[in-house]
Amino acid sequence: MTLGPDGRMTVLLLFGLLGLLSALLAWIDIRDGIIPDWINLAIAGLGLANALLIGGSPAALEALGEGAVVGVVFWLLRRLYFSLRKVQGLGLGDVKFLAAAGVWIGITGLPVLLLIATITALVCAGLMQLAGRSLTKQTSMAFGPFLAVGLLFAYGLQQSWLLVQ
Repeated sequence: MTLGPDGRMTVLLLFGLLGLLSALLAWIDIRDGIIPDWINLAIAGLGLANALLIGGSPAALEALGEGAVVGVVFWLLRRLYFSLRKVQGLGLGDVKFLAAAGVWIGITGLPVLLLIATITALVCAGLMQLAGRSLTKQTSMAFGPFLAVGLLFAYGLQQSWLLVQ
């Protein structure tokens, strides 16, 4: 689907709102260790509006389906990890965020999101260790900020065609 200048501006506005929500998510997750449901719902709602704008009702339904599949898969992985290790490895807010991110980037964007999130988290952990902070297998670190960076990067890559039209 080809978007006119107004459509491209709307998509960029939605992306800007996603960026603001992602920054808020990161701040709250770092401060409180939780991702509020209302942020995940707002991110999913914006993603749905974005899909509707770009591809109409069929794309919006597909985006909802992909978000649901992503959420179920990560919820199952969360449960599996807990059953094996008897410790939570991924918070439920992270799972809900990944479902909301699935609405934005679909299943095909997930590898990029996870790669960027993992690399940025590892860099952060490395810098923390260089700064003298002791990291053990029991060390907890908010993963939401890294997931948010991954989502913004993955969506930006997917939508780079907007800039060249």
